[in-house]
Amino acid sequence: MLVMAISANEISDLIKKRFPNSHVEVVDLAGDGNHYSAKVISEEFSGKTRIQQHKMVYKALRGAMDGKDGILHALALQTSPK
Repeated sequence: MLVMAISANEISDLIKKRFPNSHVEVVDLAGDGNHYSAKVISEEFSGKTRIQQHKMVYKALRGAMDGKDGILHALALQTSPK
């Protein structure tokens, strides 16, 4: 099965759809469409642990990282409420 890569813009759009008033920066670390870093700043993270914040972002990616057939291989994630 051929799995297509995902673009930084697609990742950013998925996150912004879930967190519309957030600041999102996504960088393709290896130039391969599979290894990214993302920084997400959202007031919705207030009062949440770092793990809860990361789970919220992963949920926003709607399965792009799930299982062996996920289209996003690695995401170095930084989250903050401000």
